[in-house]
Amino acid sequence: MSQGFARIVFALTAAFFAAFFVWPILQILKGGFVDANGDLTFAYLIALLQDPIYLRGLANSFMLACATTTIAFLVSIPLAFVADRFNFPLKAALSSVVLIPMILPPFVGAIGIKQIFGQYGALNAAIINLGLQPEGWAYDWFAANRFWGIACVQALSLYPIVYLNAVAALANIDPAMEEAAQNLGCRGWRRFFKITLPLIRPGLFAGGTIVFIWAFTELGVPLIFDYPRVTSVQIFYGLKEIGGNPFPYTLVTVMLACTVALYALGKGLFGRKAHAMMAKATSSGGAKKLRGWQGWLCTGMFVGVTLLAVLPHIGVVLVSFANDWYRTVLPSSFTLENYEIALGHGLTVPAIANSLKFASVSTIIDVILGIAIAYVVVRSKIRGRGILDFLSMLPLAVPGIVLAFGYLAMSQEGRFFDFLNPIENPTVLLIIAYSVRRLPYVVRSAVAGFQQTSETLEEAAQNLGCPPLKATAKVTLPLIAANLIAGALLAFAFAMLEVSDSLILAQKQAFYPITKAILELFQLLGDGKFIASALGVWAMAFLGVTIVGMSLLLGKKLGAIFRV
Repeated sequence: MSQGFARIVFALTAAFFAAFFVWPILQILKGGFVDANGDLTFAYLIALLQDPIYLRGLANSFMLACATTTIAFLVSIPLAFVADRFNFPLKAALSSVVLIPMILPPFVGAIGIKQIFGQYGALNAAIINLGLQPEGWAYDWFAANRFWGIACVQALSLYPIVYLNAVAALANIDPAMEEAAQNLGCRGWRRFFKITLPLIRPGLFAGGTIVFIWAFTELGVPLIFDYPRVTSVQIFYGLKEIGGNPFPYTLVTVMLACTVALYALGKGLFGRKAHAMMAKATSSGGAKKLRGWQGWLCTGMFVGVTLLAVLPHIGVVLVSFANDWYRTVLPSSFTLENYEIALGHGLTVPAIANSLKFASVSTIIDVILGIAIAYVVVRSKIRGRGILDFLSMLPLAVPGIVLAFGYLAMSQEGRFFDFLNPIENPTVLLIIAYSVRRLPYVVRSAVAGFQQTSETLEEAAQNLGCPPLKATAKVTLPLIAANLIAGALLAFAFAMLEVSDSLILAQKQAFYPITKAILELFQLLGDGKFIASALGVWAMAFLGVTIVGMSLLLGKKLGAIFRV
């Protein structure tokens, strides 16, 4: 490979990240720690940390992230262990179905959950119909404890990320190590906690970190649940004063510092280098076939978790078909009109077109950058290529709301990037935001493809007179097409349904993406929530097809995409 080309890729990528990753964060730091005279000050930070409202928001965000991650682990680890160690009825189908929660953004699922567990929702109607409470009785289950409602909605949507990483980690364990422990008398739960769990710890950390940061900075679900006492919502409401109030900047800085510190702490404690293991051929171990009630118990376990996890989806689908749904177990009447309106409404049609445009362009950028970065990281020998890989993964560890706020800050009037101000037209900033946020998925997919493809194939082509770059394009890229397609599909799908960037940067209705349109429709009186749900179902169907396609292309390797 040309060392000159590798250096060019390194320089261009470094410039891209400097302009659209480092610079926005520096603008946030400047807004929160530099006073009107240009002097460094900690007065804003001290004042913020002395404000009980902001402190309560940070504490609630942290506890929500802990609760969400804990629930996700409790759900996903047993499922992953059963899926790896046993064969049971319907295993193949259920292993794919368990990924269904990923096909709906958590905040859209919150619409369905509110309809089921709300004051006049399906659960209360069922309780009254069963005679357990008198007619007219009402109880708002989530209003009584919004905290656990938000934690459950987020966990049931995000647990597949931990599951995918746990399955991949378990598949890489050499069974001989567990068999050796068993021969020495370490059995059952003791063997799991002493041997198996430490071996899969790096994989669990990889998935758990994403879930924790996602939950810590989630904006959409608290907004839907009308729960303003979290940092992300406080930042969102502070956007109106971004021009002259330093506290939103300081609050974003504190959130960024918390996520980076928690990530570094977790990386140091749980994310160290994985244990070296021999090839799995050293043992005759394999999945054990379960018969009778034991097999069906495992099947029931998967079915039960899946049904619980798809409750938000069921709620959204039912709302999308409803004419009205008030004090009844099911909607009183059904209609397809909501779907017709969702594809013809003045707010939804431009939103779908905008999302397609923004996501398509950002995915093209990600594919070009991702292939180039992966090529340099795997194939070149230049110094600093590890830094390039590290930079490309950083967006997974930095909250979307932080980057979105940074883009808004750096494009304010009088700043160097003020020509990108989203007040007039957020197209460029949204495309950049989507590209930066989803680039890690394409890079990780491409890196895995290059690592699995022998370099000798390219060398053979070069020996026959084919230039290095042409050899890669003609030989290697077709061989890793499945990896590239999977990474691109994931980047495209998540860009289509990006929440934080869309809610913060899209400020004019003409440029609303799908997620911003769903939130605006939900807040409308009358049939707003029905149309919002119909639009959510369209999005769900789209992302569902994408997830199925990726799982067919990558199988158990899909979890490697969700690594930091």
